[in-house]
Amino acid sequence: MTVAVKICGLSTPATLDAAIGGGAAHVGFVFFSPSPRNLSFDRAAQLAERVPGHIDRVGVFVDPDDELLARAIEAGRLAAVQLHKTPPARAAAIRARFDRALWAAVAVKTRADLDAARGFIGAADRILYDAKTPEGAALPGGMGVRFDWSLLDGFAHPLPWALSGGLDPANVREAIRRTGAETVDISSGVESAPGVKDTAKIAAFLAAVAA
Repeated sequence: MTVAVKICGLSTPATLDAAIGGGAAHVGFVFFSPSPRNLSFDRAAQLAERVPGHIDRVGVFVDPDDELLARAIEAGRLAAVQLHKTPPARAAAIRARFDRALWAAVAVKTRADLDAARGFIGAADRILYDAKTPEGAALPGGMGVRFDWSLLDGFAHPLPWALSGGLDPANVREAIRRTGAETVDISSGVESAPGVKDTAKIAAFLAAVAA
């Protein structure tokens, strides 16, 4: 099985090139001002120019308004939009208006949390199962928090899906084996500090997935 990788929160040419060179299928650009990975539209445009056509540029948003989406999609030449903390009805409206593939994040801590995925049938193209962050946390993801992968055992996924939350070069093979994930998403697990991607860690993660 070939597992697709999304390296999220990229912000420099060197780390973007490491993701592309190592075989990432998706690269993630964050448009959420409280995040240390947040990109200006100008920086997003500069990075987007470096991405070959066969790699998807995914914009990451937290309940965004249409103006932000429109500007980010244009600047980042986004093929897909990843939404956090966004209800299914709003996700469906965004998908229809902007005609982009839509990834809907579902925050997971308990088995019951998975039920939210079914609400995105017809509204999203892919579910991203991410770890639920602590109450009151400023960010909905990218904090290195992992959920119990056994929660996915026997779950009937309503849509194609990706696994996120607490992955790193040391545990990703086990995560894939344990869950059967065909797409994995990483951000903080390939950083040397919050928002600072590490080219060696990116290479190690991609190599581990491909092993």
